[in-house]
Amino acid sequence: MLTLARRRIAYTARTRSYASVSSASPINPNSVGPFQVFDRNVKHMQKERAAARDGGARSRTVDYVRDEIADRMVERFQDIKRKFNTVLDLGSGPGHFSKLLDSETTEKVILLDSSEKLLYRDSDSEFEVKVERLVADEENLLQTVRPNSQEAIVSCLSLHWVNDLPGVLVQIKEALQPDGVFLGALFGGDTLFELRTSLQLAEVEREGGISPHVSPMTDSRDMSNLLGRAGFTLLTVDVDEIKVAYPSMWELMEDLQDMGESNAVVGRFVHNNVTIETGVDSSTELHGNEDGTIPATFQVIYVIGWKPAPTQPKPLERGSAQTNLKDVL
Repeated sequence: MLTLARRRIAYTARTRSYASVSSASPINPNSVGPFQVFDRNVKHMQKERAAARDGGARSRTVDYVRDEIADRMVERFQDIKRKFNTVLDLGSGPGHFSKLLDSETTEKVILLDSSEKLLYRDSDSEFEVKVERLVADEENLLQTVRPNSQEAIVSCLSLHWVNDLPGVLVQIKEALQPDGVFLGALFGGDTLFELRTSLQLAEVEREGGISPHVSPMTDSRDMSNLLGRAGFTLLTVDVDEIKVAYPSMWELMEDLQDMGESNAVVGRFVHNNVTIETGVDSSTELHGNEDGTIPATFQVIYVIGWKPAPTQPKPLERGSAQTNLKDVL
C-alpha cells in the first residue's frame, strides 16, 4: 500500500485480456471522423489552467496516477531490446514517461503536447536524456512530423481525449519508420465507474434523466481492432487497474480538475450542487470502504504495435507444421 497525502493508492491487476485483430477493412488514412465527441478547445484550457494553478504546484500533487502508469509503461518499453536515437512522446504533458528514460535505451526524447504551460512545467534537469519540446495538436500529428521519420512513438494518457482515434492511430503508423514501434496507455471504459454510477443515480432522482459526467472511453477489444485496421502488426493489448481511495468524491473531483482531466464532452451539462451532493452521498452508500473512504478505479489499456517491415518475423503458413500436436500432448 502506497500512501500519498490524504489518498491511499492500491494497485490491483486484472487477468490480462488479449484481444484478436479484427478482419474489418483497413482504415483510410485520408478519412476524417464525422463526430466531434470532445471539445478540444475546452480540454486545452483545462490543461492550461491546471498547469498554471499555484505555479504548477497543484498539478504536481496529482501526478500520482500518471507517474504510476508511466512507470508500468517504461517496464514494457524496456522489454524492447533496442536502443533508440529518438523517441516521440505524443501528448506528453510535462513528460511523466520520458523522465523515466535513460541513456541505455534512448538518446533523445521529443515532447509534444497542445498545452504550452503543461509542456514547459518542468525543467530539462529532471530528464536523463536530451529533450526537445513541440507545441502541437495530437490530432494533427502529420502536420508536425514527417512520415516515416520516427523510430518510436509513445503516448501516456492522452489518446482518450482525441475525437478521431482511428485517424490518429493511422497518423502514428504513418509517422513511424518501417519496423518502428508504438507504445501507448489510455483509460478504458470502466474508469471511474464509481463516480459515474453515483452521479447517474442522483440525476435520475433529482432531475429525471442522465447526462454524461465521465467521457466515453474505449475497451481492449476496440483497441486491438483499431490497431489492426490502422496497419500495425505484432500487436499486444493488455489491461490493468489502479484503485485509489479518497476521503470522499469531493477530493476525487478536485484532483481530476487539477489533473486537467475534467469532463470535456461537447454539450456537457453542468448540474447544481444539490444533485452533486446527492451523488456524493450515493457514492458512500454504494461503493464506500469499511474505513469510510471512497474507491476510484482507473482502468488502463496498454498497447504495443509495430509498423510493418520486410525484416519482421511472420507466422508460418497454415498447414506447414512438421510436428503433430497429438505427439506433443
